[in-house]
Amino acid sequence: MTIALVTGANKGIGFETARQLATQGHHVLLAARNQALGQQAADELAAKGLPVEYVALDVNNAAQVQALYDLIQQRFGKLDVLVNNAGIQIESNNWDDNTSTNINDAVLRQTFDTNFFAIVHLTNTLLPLIEKSEAGRIINLSSILGSLTLHADPQSPIYSSKLFAYNASKTALNAYTVHLAHALAHTRIRVNAAHPGWVKTDMGSDAAPMNVVDGAKTTVQLAAADAPNGKYIHLGQELPW
Repeated sequence: MTIALVTGANKGIGFETARQLATQGHHVLLAARNQALGQQAADELAAKGLPVEYVALDVNNAAQVQALYDLIQQRFGKLDVLVNNAGIQIESNNWDDNTSTNINDAVLRQTFDTNFFAIVHLTNTLLPLIEKSEAGRIINLSSILGSLTLHADPQSPIYSSKLFAYNASKTALNAYTVHLAHALAHTRIRVNAAHPGWVKTDMGSDAAPMNVVDGAKTTVQLAAADAPNGKYIHLGQELPW
């Protein structure tokens, strides 16, 4: 039995990722900070016969991170797939804003705390369990908005989207992905960054062209046995860092 943990999975891409992984036979730990919403989401999938259960996790809560490590260690002894899906965007409702000259210090720090520092802490805490897997997979939910190459190109589709805190947090997450993949290159673990696409979610808005089913596909593909290592991927295509 393979064990998969999906963070921030009570709705949106995280929920759909949990559903697809469970459909493929993974035993999914659906993590969410809101117990009522997380339990409801897990119950919805379990009612369809899928192997999904809720686990409490606020990625910014070190005690909960340690408790989750202890739970997985005691019950399963390993973790096969870690999907770092939890993330926030709190600086603007307009994705065409450039917030670099007026970003609020508190917003910048809160964004990095959740989108970067918490992910590094969670991943490194759970790494001993992933190392026990026969084919460990770490998938960091990044965004095309983390690409410095595309941000610097006036011809790119994201050139005008300069939400500094969010974008920079994803760029930092990309850097962590590259460094961690290098550190683990001699192991059976594969580490990648996934761009889900512009998806109809609370964060992505109803104007987005993609649905959550397609938005979860990249992550699920990167959980597979033939996953690459140290890549930045959207639906099988490599993106520039």
